[in-house]
Amino acid sequence: QVRLVESGGGLVQPGGSLRLSCTTSGFTLRHYAMAWFRQVPGKGREGISCIDKGDGLTHYTESAKGRFSISRDNTLGKVYLQMNSLKPEDTGVYLCYAEVVDSDHMVDGSREYWGQGTQVTVSS
Repeated sequence: QVRLVESGGGLVQPGGSLRLSCTTSGFTLRHYAMAWFRQVPGKGREGISCIDKGDGLTHYTESAKGRFSISRDNTLGKVYLQMNSLKPEDTGVYLCYAEVVDSDHMVDGSREYWGQGTQVTVSS
């Protein structure tokens, strides 16, 4: 029922840009905080950026701050991550994440959901 599908990844040279999209369905996006995580083989999953529900306040890791920008369009059910000035260390699988706190807004008994991820490779 609930689906998060990432797109927009690919191969880009250092200094380039990519715009990732997370297309959601099966729930009302405005009730969920959203985030982007990065998974690198041999390393743990790292939170890159998140955006609150309601006030839409955004948060970034120090490495992403000033280069990445997270945004959401609740009407379209989409979340975006604009990635600029990309570096090789940005390489990884980027996953979309949704979380709800208010149990009244849960749709199937779960409070959190993950997408399958989209590959981002920064290399010359």
